[in-house]
Amino acid sequence: MRTLIRNVEIVDATGSRFGKVLIENGKIKKVYKEKGNVKSAYDQEIDGQGFVLMPGFIDMHCHLRDPGYEYKETMETGMAAALKGGYTTLVAMANTNPVIDNAVVLKANLDKAEALDQCTLIQVSAVTKDFGDSELVEFETVRPLTRVFSNDGVSILNPEIMIQGLKASTKLDFLLLTHCQPETALVQRDIALLEENGGHLHVCHISKKDTLDLIREAKKKDLDISCEVTPHHIFASAMDYKVNPPFRTYPDRRALIDGIKDGVIDICGTDHAPHSEEDKLKGAPGINNFEMAFAMYHTVFEQNGIELEKLSEMMSDAPAKRLGLKAGLIKERYPADLVLVDLKWEGKINPKDFISKSKNNPFGGETLKGKVLMTMVKGEVKYDVNGPAL
Repeated sequence: MRTLIRNVEIVDATGSRFGKVLIENGKIKKVYKEKGNVKSAYDQEIDGQGFVLMPGFIDMHCHLRDPGYEYKETMETGMAAALKGGYTTLVAMANTNPVIDNAVVLKANLDKAEALDQCTLIQVSAVTKDFGDSELVEFETVRPLTRVFSNDGVSILNPEIMIQGLKASTKLDFLLLTHCQPETALVQRDIALLEENGGHLHVCHISKKDTLDLIREAKKKDLDISCEVTPHHIFASAMDYKVNPPFRTYPDRRALIDGIKDGVIDICGTDHAPHSEEDKLKGAPGINNFEMAFAMYHTVFEQNGIELEKLSEMMSDAPAKRLGLKAGLIKERYPADLVLVDLKWEGKINPKDFISKSKNNPFGGETLKGKVLMTMVKGEVKYDVNGPAL
């Protein structure tokens, strides 16, 4: 099957150009200039109507709640929401029930995702058994199924566990993601342990200027460390809505935006954390983000003079590189994971319109700019704002 997408502005981390994209067997066959002649035959054509075509977004940090918490979200509803938001690859955390801390449970989730045929799933394994503070998972057994390990949702307070995790990340070549609370103190500890023991470290959802400053200094030492920010932490400050980490001060928020500009912050994640209304009323921390993340990021980036190419880098190219994926660019022989967006669209957030099972989001009524029109995974349209096909 060959598909031609024409009449689009192609934007990725490498730049912007008008052109056409030819897709064959799930991969990008050729990228043409705007006036380039398409000599190859193709089976179907999609008219991009002058909108912007970007690489599919890769979410380094989300919660699908499957298995065990399907009343909050199922893999199917979560992936449907992700596709609506332009996400083609999801890194799903292990704080499920049971905790994903062994090869059997992890493979079951991978098999479920393959059968659903929606987003590509990278299933995270826990670092410790049942998120405890003493017994490590069997890294050698789980590693063939994933290259991401994290106890996200529970901070690793035992320094010896952190040391062993960092050493294993070097030995077995995986990425260790940390949930740090208290944020700055634990990041400071983890950077010291990384400097002493080596490893591949990614710091989840940073929210404070002091944390950013620590990571900036660590990068000057050429330590293998990266970090991510969420849309809500750069969109708002000092909100009385429970998330982990909390909404911070306005100076913290401005520091995060500056950290995006100067390249200290590597990746835009979502920390999509769906909850039932009852659980949220009981104080469960988290926010539903898949369907509005791109618009939130784009709104903040545009308001602060940050180019769309930078946003594409942080939502697609940088996470692909950190995960060791050949993805995240609109380039020949790369997967045809693509998203068509309308940058001029403006509208208000209405959580009732979410297709996610959960609606926990405090930004109802806020005006955002930018909308996902179509999401394609491996050359197949998986979401279309207008229905089955454009």
